[in-house]
Amino acid sequence: MATMEHTAIIRRPSAVRMTVIGLACCIGLGGCAQVGEGAADRRYPTSRPQNEERLSFQAQDPWRPRVNLNADVAMAYDIDKTLPDRLQSWKDRGYIPHVMSGITWGEYAEYYYGDFDGKNHMDEVQKEKGGGLIGHGKDNYYICPAVSYGEFIIKGVKRALDAGARGIHLEEPEYWVRAGWEEGFKREWQAYYSEPWIAPDSSPDAQYRASKLKYFLYRRALGQVFDFVKAYNKEHGTDVKCYVPTHSMINYANWGIVSPQSSLVEVGCDGFIAQVWTGTARTPNFYEGVEKERTFETAFLEYGSMQNLARATGSRMWYLNDPIEDNPRHSWHDYRTNWESTLVASLLQPEVWHYEIMPWPHRIFEKDYPSTQPVTENTPRIPIPDEYETELQAVITAMGDMKQPADQVKWLAAGTAGTGVLVSDTMMFQRFGPDASDSRFGNFYGLSLPLLMRGIPVEPVQIETAQLSRYKVLLLTYEGQKPPKPEFHTALAEWVKAGGALVVVDDDKDPFHKVREWWNTGDNNYATPRQHLYEALGVPADADGETRVGKGVVVTKRQSPARLSRATDGAEIVRDLVRDAMKVVGAEWKESKALVLRRGPYIVAAGLEGASIELPGRYLSLFDKDVPTVKNYRLSSGSRALLIDLEASPEAVVIAAACRITNEDVTAESIKFDADGIAVTNAVVCIQLPKAPKSVKADGVAMDAAAVSFEDGVLRIRFANRVDPIRIEIER
Repeated sequence: MATMEHTAIIRRPSAVRMTVIGLACCIGLGGCAQVGEGAADRRYPTSRPQNEERLSFQAQDPWRPRVNLNADVAMAYDIDKTLPDRLQSWKDRGYIPHVMSGITWGEYAEYYYGDFDGKNHMDEVQKEKGGGLIGHGKDNYYICPAVSYGEFIIKGVKRALDAGARGIHLEEPEYWVRAGWEEGFKREWQAYYSEPWIAPDSSPDAQYRASKLKYFLYRRALGQVFDFVKAYNKEHGTDVKCYVPTHSMINYANWGIVSPQSSLVEVGCDGFIAQVWTGTARTPNFYEGVEKERTFETAFLEYGSMQNLARATGSRMWYLNDPIEDNPRHSWHDYRTNWESTLVASLLQPEVWHYEIMPWPHRIFEKDYPSTQPVTENTPRIPIPDEYETELQAVITAMGDMKQPADQVKWLAAGTAGTGVLVSDTMMFQRFGPDASDSRFGNFYGLSLPLLMRGIPVEPVQIETAQLSRYKVLLLTYEGQKPPKPEFHTALAEWVKAGGALVVVDDDKDPFHKVREWWNTGDNNYATPRQHLYEALGVPADADGETRVGKGVVVTKRQSPARLSRATDGAEIVRDLVRDAMKVVGAEWKESKALVLRRGPYIVAAGLEGASIELPGRYLSLFDKDVPTVKNYRLSSGSRALLIDLEASPEAVVIAAACRITNEDVTAESIKFDADGIAVTNAVVCIQLPKAPKSVKADGVAMDAAAVSFEDGVLRIRFANRVDPIRIEIER
């Protein structure tokens, strides 16, 4: 097979002309969407530079034909002695070589049992109150990271660097909130606080302090390794980047895990992989008193929190998508529909255009999963369905083409933009013990879901890195979280005085208000951090309702957002508060029954509750193995779509492909390109043409008539994918 060089150019779908949309964002209110209004000529790039590393994946096994993926970067997993050979197998196939390994857990018996430095480190394994060790099975444990552990990880990272890795990914810095009884943690407590350890569940203060220490320990561990990589770069003249694949802070808080998250840029992190997938996003939550899985909505908020982090820090962000999930007891239909929901949620975050297209491709393409749901012991297990293989490859090609200029990205259907919910890493500090915050994380979902369910693209806004100027309305509670520094209140007060609308929903009853922190120590003597904020705003501490502040407004509701999430009228109470706040600052409250975003020629769409919306125009639907042409696409409640707008797509180049397209050559007489893909899968390639071609050949041989069709201005070519490129020649 002809392999790609690291500077290779991979041909991608593109647009020679671009339609500028004149769509009013009132689709969800019964407005009519005119998708084809205002045509104008815009040029799109026709290639994907591999060195931009837009598409990546992680794999523990070496390359095989069944995982011949259309991606730029292969992340070989694990830093053991087999790494150099495994990494070489991907380099030989032209992928940019990165390495990923766990920073918290892994098959690190060499460290646990003392082979690394002659000391047994099993007393550093994260331990529950009852004495249970927390791990992923035999000899694979979550660790309390001592300095010696960082040195052990450095040894493996050096192996990766010596083997030619161009990026180092240390994934999932995770400390369980239910841990903290291990001797290693007790030693770290004494060193950090200069006082004897106390049980983390003995009081809110003990839990908060335990979590702050856990946060510090993984920031320290990552800083150790990143410092080593930077020193290695200086010594060897390399430029290896350091990344942290991590769940969103929203998920970590919900699942009871502490991770340093927003502080990692301070210790040399160059970027992140947002590990959002069906397994995180299907975690049930409450809305209007109903608890259920809301995969799309939860994923939208998780990806949004990570987009906000990338924007604030200027770091690279890949979005993970997983075509299945870690739980093997779901059907292929369940995996596929939930993957479509998380994918659409990720594509609705337009500032991110790097993607990890999948983790563990070998388990997706080489293992069997249940054929139907519900799953029982007798449910047949089958390989990935043919149609899902084709759909995945067509979508991956499109994902590599999501880097569009800002003027070619536009909401076609959405509610009021510029609305955010303030969140802090300290959400992870209140998730264990008798006074733990709401088990279903209602302090966050009680404020965010009422807006998102009405089509408002609400964003989680990180307090630690807050960039407030882009928002007109912000919602805040200190139930379930606390402001880490008083300076945030100064910035927030200035934002309100300049014309912002702040909605505060809080009953001041959170037991964690009493933890030893800046608002109640030293010269400060505030019962809650909210009181300090209101003093900075010039608002009475006992305010309730609307208070004008400069050009802005503070709207206070003395209720618990978690309780509102469990009340049938709770969501409407939150919406009324936001409506009132918007009126004061001159913002328009606008709802939508769908979220629809144009990204160049691509239309990304999610139907919300009660949706029945028509998108006028002609499209190719990528969530269908045949990539059919659809006229006037209809969105219904719960539907997800990734479409290619034929009116905004070029003629005579590949605009959709369930394979990798290279060496594209277009002239007035012919269209030629090479195609390769995942072995034993079916490819379909779509080209928009004004008339049927004279002939289509594959490797110089005329293709069978059944493999070629031309209808409604679209040529479709079907063939069996293979690893060695197939040369397609179309005579026009």
